[in-house]
Amino acid sequence: MDRLPHTQIRVGSVCLVPFAKHIPRGKKVSAMEVVNKLNPNDEQLQGFLDPEAKGPICMVNLLKFRDKAEYADGRETSLTGAEAYALYSKGVVACLEKVGGYLGFGGQVNRLMLGEVEEMWDTIALAVYPSRQAMLQMMQLPEYQAIHVHRDAGLAGQLNIETVDFQGSWLTQGGSE
Repeated sequence: MDRLPHTQIRVGSVCLVPFAKHIPRGKKVSAMEVVNKLNPNDEQLQGFLDPEAKGPICMVNLLKFRDKAEYADGRETSLTGAEAYALYSKGVVACLEKVGGYLGFGGQVNRLMLGEVEEMWDTIALAVYPSRQAMLQMMQLPEYQAIHVHRDAGLAGQLNIETVDFQGSWLTQGGSE
């Protein structure tokens, strides 16, 4: 198979080979469309409610904040989107624990190492649940319903990616920080 020319880049003892090496000559590569949303569409919601789904899930949250929080009830606020979302985040950790879940990881996005997107997310968070049913149970808690307003006020949009069969040292709660 004819391949595009490539360059190897060495960083210490690691050799990085740009992705183009793996694309056959003449093959067109299409861009992946990325659309941040606040809520799932009907198909996504039906998939989430599938009664056959079993086992733990880890939700990868790619979060994009509004510059200024916008509450649906029109209340005045001086909060940024990130500050409003922080109110939600603080409460959601307690809700996660109530259903046997936990925040596995959270961090600020610094830069993109590989690939291209039109706009970067601000924060990434991994939320681990014992099951989809536990996540659904959490979303129905009165305390979750009360804090959800801050999520919607703070987020411009997000990607929420469900993963299964996950592993990693971060999974052990109470490990070294």
